[in-house]
Amino acid sequence: MKIKYLFALLFAALAIQSCVVLSPKKHKAMLAQIDSLTRRSETLEEELSRLKGDSTRLSRELAELNGNYKTLNNNYTASSSKVNQLSSDLQKREARLKEVEEILRKRDEATNALKNKLQKALLGFQQSGLSVDIRNGKVYVSLTDKLLFPSGSIVIDEKGKQALTQLAAVLNKEADINISVEGHTDNKRIKNLGQIKDNWDLSVLRATSVSRFLTEEQHIDPARITATGKGEFQPIDPGNTPEALAKNRRIEIVLTPKLDELYNLINNK
Repeated sequence: MKIKYLFALLFAALAIQSCVVLSPKKHKAMLAQIDSLTRRSETLEEELSRLKGDSTRLSRELAELNGNYKTLNNNYTASSSKVNQLSSDLQKREARLKEVEEILRKRDEATNALKNKLQKALLGFQQSGLSVDIRNGKVYVSLTDKLLFPSGSIVIDEKGKQALTQLAAVLNKEADINISVEGHTDNKRIKNLGQIKDNWDLSVLRATSVSRFLTEEQHIDPARITATGKGEFQPIDPGNTPEALAKNRRIEIVLTPKLDELYNLINNK
């Protein structure tokens, strides 16, 4: 409205200054022109106000977008750094996995080769209660008590010595094999065995007898051998039939390839 009044004052001033008397028609036309200019001016003012509002809003949105951009950029930088670190860690783990897999592959190859050698060397005793198999990466040579000992005895008989001599011939050529001699019994209580108190005692003494024969007579390095007695507590057949009890009375010689490479790899992780 201010512009309308300004136009009116301007028109009046011009009329007075020129001292020109306008006809009613011209006067009316001039008023119409002023009114048109006034409305246009008001429209422009409204547009200007709207543009100022839009400018303020856009400035605020731009500031928000800039803030979001900085946040996203910072997050991207952090994420990129984390991705690079994870990628590096993954590569190291994959390389380590390959090392472990290669060592375990070598172990399995050595274990299978040892099993084959033992099966050939001990072929003549497999009908007398001897078996060779692989469990959990180890070779188990299982000998029933009747192949090694007279009933209730801890003294190895001649047939048992023959089997152990054949076994030692292979083991003396395999210096990288650790040897564990395990004695096992059935669950029947011992009677009249003098100094032997129970099945656990019997299992330990039989394991010790086998270990002494291997070290003292077959010259296997004693540092490679561990003797343990398991008593009746690790049966391979839970039954109480004569056949099941016979299976449980046994000596198991557990052969484990040395895994120094694997232990070093684990300890140096």
